Amino acid sequence: MSESAEERLAGRRRLIKFAGASLFLTVSPVSRASANRSPGVLAVRIWPAPEYTRVTIELSAPLKYTHFTVKNPDRLVVDLEGIELTSVLESLSRKVLPDDPNIKLVRAGRYKPGVVRLVMELKTEVAPQVFELAPVGDYGHRLVLDVYPSTPPDPLLSLLDSKDWQAPVENRSGITAETRADAIAEAKADANSPQLAEPRPASKSRGRPVIDRLVTITLDPGHGGEDPGAIGRGGSYEKHVTLAVAKRLRAKIAAHPNMRAVLTRESDFFVPLGDRVRKARRIQSDLFVSIHADAFVRPDANGSSVFVLSESGASSSAARYLAQKENASDLIGGVNIDTKDPVLARTLLDLSQTATISDSLKLGKAVLGEIGGINRLHKASVEQAGFAVLKAPDIPSILIETAFISNPEEEKRLNDDAYQDKLAEAIFSGIKKYLAMNPPLAKSTLARLD
Repeated sequence: MSESAEERLAGRRRLIKFAGASLFLTVSPVSRASANRSPGVLAVRIWPAPEYTRVTIELSAPLKYTHFTVKNPDRLVVDLEGIELTSVLESLSRKVLPDDPNIKLVRAGRYKPGVVRLVMELKTEVAPQVFELAPVGDYGHRLVLDVYPSTPPDPLLSLLDSKDWQAPVENRSGITAETRADAIAEAKADANSPQLAEPRPASKSRGRPVIDRLVTITLDPGHGGEDPGAIGRGGSYEKHVTLAVAKRLRAKIAAHPNMRAVLTRESDFFVPLGDRVRKARRIQSDLFVSIHADAFVRPDANGSSVFVLSESGASSSAARYLAQKENASDLIGGVNIDTKDPVLARTLLDLSQTATISDSLKLGKAVLGEIGGINRLHKASVEQAGFAVLKAPDIPSILIETAFISNPEEEKRLNDDAYQDKLAEAIFSGIKKYLAMNPPLAKSTLARLD
């Protein structure tokens, strides 16, 4: 996304009004435009990522559009009716990055009177989704072009390609004496405490990497792409802070024997809440850790918090408010509701999660205790609310509000490399303490490259 567009978003003021348990999102003035007025193009943005590339056209009013694909070479064609070709639309061609994994180039031109045609040349065969979003938050009407590759990348293979990945070898097939001693120390040397489970020895495979039973942790950097999350008074975006902390935490996990971490997003793009859960379940994660940086209307609000899912209502009105705000991410980031999986939705909402929530509370308590060593705690206990991103029925899941990005002092710390590293270390220490007391259960082999 261009710097000017980032500055334009940062310049907009959000007003989130908290009254009881209700969350109110401001509506951009452009949303009040008459439906009969010809739409004007306000901005264009492109968010490239290995999983998909999103092209967003923000408008002052709804518009009619049609789209189709063409092969040899692969192209996506979109006709926009009732608008004029402007410099804003023409700037789309300059926003395509050379390393975009899905889009080669975009051309915009006047196709016929009253119709502008976009031609998107593609690097691979795609399964596009084209849909509209109603005004919400700081945004007006949006036309979204999501370019998904026909063969989506496998998150586990992406893990193997990561520079932070360390493939297990035979001399790392068991937990070392040093690792065991560290785990026991993290568990406060309780004489009756169970230690980290011994994984199944790695199989021999002619020098090729083998993945057997490793502790797999999904790290979820909150927000991304069209959804910037909270914006600090100094202009910091929550989505950038959460990704930076998640990457530091991933590196620490990857350096530990018999542990690995996967991110729900590797860069600045939007991932729907349900997709974050699906990614974790697809690779049979043992833990799910969602990372955020809170905001409030008062700049003096401060401190760190840890939340887990609640089946029976929020533990406080503030927790309920925060869950409503975080669950609005799909509205702001933009989800094509026509592709929602009703079976998955029923599974996530209806399955009993009592045992998982109990484990989540233990994980949250361990992590909260470690974070309390480097920052003031907003609440001294783990809170509960109906966070959509924590609804995996079989994975202990926590949501960490690292600090209030709306607090100028905490915003400054959140952007400091040394503090980010301390924060990642504290979270990792809490995870290790939890695993030392609660060894992961045996699971089937996740993947094998023979």
